[in-house]
Formats: sequence, C-alpha cells, structure tokens
Amino acid sequence: MELHSLNITEAAALLRKKEITSRELTTAVIKRIEEVDGRVKAFMTLTPELALQQADAADKILQDGAEDANPLLGIPMSLKDVLSTRGIRTACGSKILENYVPIYDATVAHKLYESGAVMLGKNNMDEFAMGSSTENSSYFATHNPWNLATVPGGSSGGSSASVAAGEGFFSVGSDTGGSIRQPAALCGVVGLKPTYGRVSRYGLIAFASSLDQLGPFTRSVADAALVMNVIAGHDPKDSTSINAPVPDYTKALVPNLNGMKLALPREYFIGGVEPGVERAVLEAVEKMKELGATVEEVSMPHTKYAISTYYIIAPAEASANLARYDGIKYGYSDPAAVEMWDGYFKTRGHGFGPEVKRRIMIGTYALSSGYYDAYYLKAQKVRTLIRGDFDKVFEKFDAIIAPTSPSVAFKIGDKVSDPLAMYLNDIFTIPANMAGTPGMSIPCGFSNGLPVGLQILGPVLGEEKVFRVAYAYEQATEWYKQHPAL
Repeated sequence: MELHSLNITEAAALLRKKEITSRELTTAVIKRIEEVDGRVKAFMTLTPELALQQADAADKILQDGAEDANPLLGIPMSLKDVLSTRGIRTACGSKILENYVPIYDATVAHKLYESGAVMLGKNNMDEFAMGSSTENSSYFATHNPWNLATVPGGSSGGSSASVAAGEGFFSVGSDTGGSIRQPAALCGVVGLKPTYGRVSRYGLIAFASSLDQLGPFTRSVADAALVMNVIAGHDPKDSTSINAPVPDYTKALVPNLNGMKLALPREYFIGGVEPGVERAVLEAVEKMKELGATVEEVSMPHTKYAISTYYIIAPAEASANLARYDGIKYGYSDPAAVEMWDGYFKTRGHGFGPEVKRRIMIGTYALSSGYYDAYYLKAQKVRTLIRGDFDKVFEKFDAIIAPTSPSVAFKIGDKVSDPLAMYLNDIFTIPANMAGTPGMSIPCGFSNGLPVGLQILGPVLGEEKVFRVAYAYEQATEWYKQHPAL
C-alpha cells in the first residue's frame, strides 16, 4: 500500500517501529497533493516548507525514543481555512479576507502543533462556511474524489475531499448545520461534530456563534478518537468552552453493541430521501442488530421545524458576526471609496459573495425592530422544543441512527441557482446543531457508485457512545477501506 493511503493508526505504528520517517511520510503526501489536487482542488493554501520542518522535528523526537509521544506525532494533516493560523493566510473562502494573515493560532491549531502533527496547508471551503457544496468559495469549487463531476459537500468540502483523496491523514473542519457530517458522507470518510463547547472555538472565524463547532475528518473511527483526544478540552480563551473532564475516546472502541439501545426516528425517513441512501442506512441498522444492539422506532416531532428555525437563527448570528468586515478594521477595503458610507457599501458589495449577502440580509431582517419577536425570538423557542426531543429520546436510548444526507453527491452546478434545494441537503444534520449534541457520519455503503453516510447522534457529552456504535459497525463492515480511484 502507498504511504498516502494509510490511516493515522497504521502510519503511527510504522513511525514508532522506525520503518518509515515522518519526512518520508510527509514527502509522499506532498507528492500526492501535486499529483491530484489540480483535479480535486481541496487546498486554498499549501505549506510544504513548514510541513517538512515539522516532519524533521518529529523525526528527531522519534529517533530519541518516543514510546510515550502522542499518536499524531509526525502525521501530516490540514485545517479548514476558517481556523486562524499564525503566519499562514486565512481567507475563509472569501475575497474580503483574501490577504489576511493572522498573528495568532487558533487553540485547535496550537494543540495539534503541540502534539507533533505536521501542517500541510489550509482547505478550501464555502465562503464564511455558508453552503453545502463548496461551490460558494470565492476562489474555486472543490471536486469530489469519487466522481470529479460532483460536489464534495460543504461547507468543509475541501477538508473532506483532502482526506478522501489521500492528501493528508486528517483534517479539522467546522460544523454549523452539518458542515462536517454532510461532506464526510458525500466523500466517504468519517466526520465528527462534537458536543457544542467540547472543542475550543477560539481562533475560529465565526459564522453562527451558538451553533459552530470544530471536529475531525479521518479515514477511520479509531483515527477520529485519536484526533479528539488532542483537540477536545476546556479553553479559558473561549467563553463557550465546557469545563468538563475529557475521556480517552479510544477506550470506547469496542467491537460489539451488546446492551446498546438505538433509536430510529421516523422523521428522518421521509419523502425526498434517495432510495439507495435509505436502503444502505436500513441495511446498516440490521447489521447493528446483529452486533447486539436493540433498535426501536421513535418520534422526534419538532424535527420538521429544524430547517426553518436554523435559517432564522444562523443568518441572524451571521449578520452580527460579519458586521466587523467593513473595510476599516482589517481585510479588503475598496480603493474606489470616497467616504465612510461609500466605503462600507463598496467593500461589502465587492468583498462578499451572493450567498453571504443573502444570509446577512435575512439575518438583519429577522433582528430588525418589529420583527425580532416574530422571527428570532420564536425561533429560539422552537429550538428549545427541538432540544427537548433529543433529551426525551436519550432518557431511554444510547444513540440515534439516521441518514446523514438525503442524497449522495450531486453534480457541480445542479443546485447552485436554487438556494432552497441546497439548504435541504442539511435537513438531517441541522437538528443536532440546534440541540448542541454530538454527531458522527461514517460510510455505510454506496448508491449509484457514490458513498452513503450513516449518522450516529449521541447525548450531550456522549461522544463515547457515538464512538462505540460507529466503531463496532465500521469493524464489522470495513466500508472505511474503500478508496476513490483517482
């Protein structure tokens, strides 16, 4: 097997045995990027010199004996371009931040550097994380490695595509309404959205502050546990960070589901779900029963309101968060402006793309005088009802099983002119963001030759249950060993 096709667990074992070096591993991945990224377009910015420097530093530690070193030591990875990285351009997929170079690292980036992980670069994304296909990037669209004519999902499409294509062993993305899980499903990789507050948001360029959460893309469930062991934990720099002990997630990796009670919500199996997707998910449910789980159908009645609620709350928060990009403080400033208000209009008019403008307008309207109570406040009340549905289910069940996306990857350009059709791609992922609960997407088969994602949702701070269910199914089916033929 070629080095770029390994997963973290396999590569780390070879590094510990000194059968390969981190420089060799990193060089192989850089070569892979040179070979395929012209077609995949997963990266916004590449940092090969930094990667080789970090690889050499990791090799020195490994040579001196690193039995107790972190498993990520010497492992090449990438980050979604929404995370601040000191000295590395962070454009967030937007022209308005085209030349922005942060002077500090996001907490997640800092933790990964401290673990010895090797930084390959920054991944392409929908502008300000607004989209489900990575076609809203102000620079270029990313392509799905399984079929280059299709989308990789979004907004973290560059991250999911890079992992699927062998352009790095893992990536970290952000999930506001499904932006880790949906692209993971479409690209046939593992994607985890942790409990809101479990991973620090410090250094994350905000879209919707009460919904955004960071998490890993990997090629296996065990790899996701290794990354979570590094990036999870309380951060005093983040006021939304949960101050709770972080377990060793690898201890949850048990190859059976004996005693586990799983819920199957009928609201996640509705008209509009592709037959191949539904078939693959239901086959996965049967496999889980074989592994020892008890599965029962449940109702989560407020699920049907999740999309409409999300598209009031998220744009409202985006409207407030993006007000800082005004051409005065930092980022793009239109040189043709002649006075302050003209500067605002021209800078934001030229710097923001159509989807970002659309959501700012929706959010500003929802927050405006006379409409706040009718829209935003009511949406927050419905959000509480959605959270109540989850709480009620988790009183009796360990986890919820559902499709990640109603469809497999669709053709580039098919939905870009129909915002409502694009929004519906997140119909099954948004509820977990509204409730703040963890969710993971793992491969569970194929439909029309493209990967299908199985979504596993757990209670707040219940990532261990999610890992257990995902790992048992993965080990029994080995879908994770399938790779696109690039």
